[in-house]
Amino acid sequence: MSSVGPLAGRTIVVTRPQAQAAPLAGAILAAGGTPLIFPLLEIAPAADPQALAEAAGRLGEYSLAIFISPNAADHALPALLARGPWPAALTPAAVGQGTVKFLAERGVPGCVAPTERFDSESLLELPELAAHRVKGKRVAIFRGDGGRELLADTLRERGATVDCITCYRRSGPSNGVAPLMTAWRAGKLDALSVSSSEGLRYLVDLLDAEGRSFLQHTPLFVPHARIAENARALGLSNILLTDAADAGILAGLVAYNWPA
Repeated sequence: MSSVGPLAGRTIVVTRPQAQAAPLAGAILAAGGTPLIFPLLEIAPAADPQALAEAAGRLGEYSLAIFISPNAADHALPALLARGPWPAALTPAAVGQGTVKFLAERGVPGCVAPTERFDSESLLELPELAAHRVKGKRVAIFRGDGGRELLADTLRERGATVDCITCYRRSGPSNGVAPLMTAWRAGKLDALSVSSSEGLRYLVDLLDAEGRSFLQHTPLFVPHARIAENARALGLSNILLTDAADAGILAGLVAYNWPA
């Protein structure tokens, strides 16, 4: 554990899926803290690949392709690009900047995305998704199983034909919560960063009474108001709302008034 930096002596749980955990963990380490990577969501390919295969076959018919997350892009792109390069007339869109970067690195440039708040509401405010731009157009939304329907419903209200393609599925931690309980009992778990309401529900469900008591008294850093609302609905109260994305979480951690 580093003795130098604003997070020196602090162990911070990083709960992003395994494939997205490294940047925040590295930033915590660089700030002197100790990251404890504990993904609250496990990601796997969709149980039925047929919908993705069909979307790949008619990719050129779409005017707009929306990727909900880096996981969506990761699981969709191999099938979508297997038949050739990304269609020049197809506009890619994403909810977050991490997905934009992921797409660009894999040969899909020109992605439109929000630049401040990273959610469906912000995406829907972009000019490229305005009613006069999408009316009569065909839109593909690549996403995980479940999730909100706001984006698809709103685009349909604006006159678009929308296909929602499930390209991955999510589940809770398969190996239990022993690493967290061990750290809590040893007094070596100072905070959790949580970027998914669904993941937080899995965690609460997995914890026993002792674990929930630990969680109740542990600062919870969340980068979106909706996650904070869901945390309160789960009975939690020690919630710190940060700015968006990993940078926002890190800034919140650094600015926090840690107990002596």
